[in-house]
Amino acid sequence: MSVLRLLLRPGWIALGIAVAAFAALCFSVLAPWQLGKNTTTSHRNDLIRVAAATPPAPLLDVVRDPGVFDPRTEWREVSVSGHYRPDKQVLLRLRSVDGQPAVQVLTPFETENGTFLVNRGYVRPAKAAAIPDVAPPPTGTVQITARIRASEGTSPGRGVGPADGAMAALSIDPVEAGRVLGVPLAPFYLQLSAGQPGSLTAIELPQLESGPYLSYGLQWLAFGIMAPLGVAYFLFTEIRQRRRQRAADAEAEAVVETAAPTTKDRLRDAGFTTGSTQRQQIGEAPSVTDDEVKRKLADRYGRG
Repeated sequence: MSVLRLLLRPGWIALGIAVAAFAALCFSVLAPWQLGKNTTTSHRNDLIRVAAATPPAPLLDVVRDPGVFDPRTEWREVSVSGHYRPDKQVLLRLRSVDGQPAVQVLTPFETENGTFLVNRGYVRPAKAAAIPDVAPPPTGTVQITARIRASEGTSPGRGVGPADGAMAALSIDPVEAGRVLGVPLAPFYLQLSAGQPGSLTAIELPQLESGPYLSYGLQWLAFGIMAPLGVAYFLFTEIRQRRRQRAADAEAEAVVETAAPTTKDRLRDAGFTTGSTQRQQIGEAPSVTDDEVKRKLADRYGRG
């Protein structure tokens, strides 16, 4: 019953609710978030490994329908012929390469089977937010080799729009860019390989690193397990301490009751004796009968 009273205290109730909420957050949000990022990174690395080991192929041999993006084809290197549309060019701003500001250049590339947005690479701006001078792409029909990349999507306020005399964007979304530019574009884009016609400074393949996501996910799972165990340990310690304290108090009380002298003992130790003891020491007074009392009264006061 004492354990129940302890658990019903406001402090323990608040602690239990907080720990339960934290554990639920670890298992349902934080750990899945990190483990999901680890899965995504591992899948991306697998695609890059396969793509790096596969020679370039014609675009239509890899992409059956240019109007549909197949995630399994990302990072595959393909070749396609067509011509650039520099009049519909878009600059991708606020990016960095090797820790330095960079502006990527997105130019539509028109082919017989549709128009694709091509990331030609990047140039370094004179200032972080400035619009740099960009070398124009070649004119006429050319054949390029590039890697298939997935759309980044568009967040509110990050779409294509005019900026400092040029069309600019903060994310690569071919469908949104095509809508603004008035040119239907495939739902994926092509990242131009180094040394190709129209290429600027090429964007290298990302490093094949899994990152810390797996360890972070396991840590959140461990935290979700340890938090309730920690509360249980503190509760057990509190109950054990209370039981020890009650046992010590009971033992001390028993010792006091056994060893404490009574008032009679204290008087005897001080040299005082009780009435019964005094009578035993000095003896009982002789008993006096009624006749003797009457005789003594008559002798003193006379007979009436």
